Amino acid sequence: MFGDDGFGVEVVRRLAKVPLPPDVDVADLGIRGVHLAYELLEGYDTLVLVDAAGRDAPPGTVFVIEPDPHDLLHELDAHGFDPASVRELARALGSALPRVLLVGCVPAVLEEGPGLSPAVERAVEEAVRLIPRFLEHTRREEDTWSPASF
Repeated sequence: MFGDDGFGVEVVRRLAKVPLPPDVDVADLGIRGVHLAYELLEGYDTLVLVDAAGRDAPPGTVFVIEPDPHDLLHELDAHGFDPASVRELARALGSALPRVLLVGCVPAVLEEGPGLSPAVERAVEEAVRLIPRFLEHTRREEDTWSPASF
């Protein structure tokens, strides 16, 4: 791990212990982009990516965006995990591409070493509370929901 780059891994680890609807899958795919492309063949409505991502905001800031699919590569780069390529591979394999949301957190420390900074540790808890809320919201108001409402 590279410090706060572990944000996504920790959120997924904790989400796996939270009651979620039966049709919600939580998985840490890390850098296994090809696995994700094949997983998308199962037919999902929404793909939620969780990762540390730079923004013009203080460290520990959690945000939800619906990135332009062409910009995914610029928003997220988990050491070779290339979401734009995953998306294209999934499309080539015949997957109906889901809506993509990014739950990000502004990192404080990206140096090699274990553990999260205090700001990002707090952000993990925020993301674990936020994700089930917006998953439920998207189920009820799919046509009107936007990341800006959170």
